[in-house]
Amino acid sequence: MIVSSLCHSRVHCQHSSFVTSLFRRGGVRSRHARQVKVRKCDTLVTSSACNPSTLGSVPTGDGLREIVKAAFSEAVTAVLSRGTLVDVNISECSNNVVGDYQCNSAMPIFAELKQKGDTSFSSPRSLAEAIVEAIPGRERLFAQTSVAGPGFVNVTFSASFLAAGVLDTVVNSTDGKVRIPPQRNMSIPKRAVVDYSSPNIAKEMHVGHLRSTIIGETICRALESFGVETVRLNHVGDWGTQFGMLLTHLHDMQMGSDFAITDLQEFYKAAKLRFDKDGDFKARAQSAVVRLQAGDVQMRKLWEEICEISRRDFEEIYRVLDIVIIERGESFYNEIIPLVLDELVKKGIAVEDQGALCIFGNLESTPLICRKSDGGFNYASTDLAALWQRTTQLEADQIIYVTDVGQSKHFEAIFDAANRAGWLDKKDNTKIRLDHVGFGLVMGEDGKRFRTRSGGTVPLRSLLTEAQSRCLESLQTRSSDLDDKELLEASHIMGIAAVKYADLQNNRSTNYVFSYDRMLDMKG
Repeated sequence: MIVSSLCHSRVHCQHSSFVTSLFRRGGVRSRHARQVKVRKCDTLVTSSACNPSTLGSVPTGDGLREIVKAAFSEAVTAVLSRGTLVDVNISECSNNVVGDYQCNSAMPIFAELKQKGDTSFSSPRSLAEAIVEAIPGRERLFAQTSVAGPGFVNVTFSASFLAAGVLDTVVNSTDGKVRIPPQRNMSIPKRAVVDYSSPNIAKEMHVGHLRSTIIGETICRALESFGVETVRLNHVGDWGTQFGMLLTHLHDMQMGSDFAITDLQEFYKAAKLRFDKDGDFKARAQSAVVRLQAGDVQMRKLWEEICEISRRDFEEIYRVLDIVIIERGESFYNEIIPLVLDELVKKGIAVEDQGALCIFGNLESTPLICRKSDGGFNYASTDLAALWQRTTQLEADQIIYVTDVGQSKHFEAIFDAANRAGWLDKKDNTKIRLDHVGFGLVMGEDGKRFRTRSGGTVPLRSLLTEAQSRCLESLQTRSSDLDDKELLEASHIMGIAAVKYADLQNNRSTNYVFSYDRMLDMKG
């Protein structure tokens, strides 16, 4: 499965994600693309040297392995006296220090030549050395070739060749996206749903949303590069008790809807304090939730206005990150929750226990509560309804949830219930694949959660603005022929790309320490 490496290990697309995020923006003109420089092994390669037309005649193929195979096939054909065609064997090097790919065909070819009485070569190693010398465009294609042991040939692609491929994709592609042909026997879903980002309405997006947003978008782009129809869903928190508190507080203050997201956040904090200390306010807030869920016109109108204020703020951040995602919040599933829970009851999966509706599984002793004893719904109620909708109505072949690792047990229970209910069974007798991509927290350099000096969460907007500002300051200290507008555009591209790269280069499943200095270090 394409996304396996993302689901079960660290994210292994560091350099490609950086380049992709740098060039996918529509505002990057080809003139700027030609000015990009790639540094590798202390050798500075400019794009003029990376232009495919300047690399001369080198073997081609649908992928790197196919290019290596084509190069060795031509070399073997040139070396063998009778031009015998041989199906050369190419494999990835187990140790990337040795090389990118390896060809071990010299040994079997030498054995066949010896059996035929051909003594042109004294050993498999001498044959391997001859094959290396005969590789067409070897110096342009590979930075390093070596013969190890009895005749294993290891090759490392040159930076200029790889850079040429990237620039060729960017300049010639209509959308700047990479297309990768699937390998043989690779299981490719037709449609994948990726649930990521998921901020809460009436609250600013903060640094805690960074990892889900970046990792989720990276998974989407990886899937799309293989031709998978990818549905990006933003499961925003737009329903529940917190809105009863907020709506009641705004009603008491006789507030309209002329306020910003930061105002909403302060109103929410004030409402929470009243909810915890004032019994009358708590009762009225709970009543407001019931009225909202029942479709009260006044409550619904104010709720929609609050959602729209948050939505505008979220969309501005997504625009900066070059992300387009469908908002499908908790409220979307509210009407189908009773139907889904009734189905689970009829199938004997959900049972009542001490007034609450629970799902007991084999995964853990603690049950999954999908309806509270007071009849109210919770996160599990919504997640079950969402999974049912995605399997039955969206007809997804794979569903991926990108949240912090702390929710692993929750999703294990949700997935187990869906499997027992038969929601994952497809007509072709295969199963819909479910994955929880868990990630660690973003930590400050003090080893604690990354926060402001006052102890609050760091707004994501502030982090992105800071990254761009620091990039601009760095660029302004360097000699450049870019004008002010171009410097500003470059700082935006580089700053946002640096934020993405800084996150993706870390181990996905563990916490990592956030540092502006390391993130924006232009060396290496």
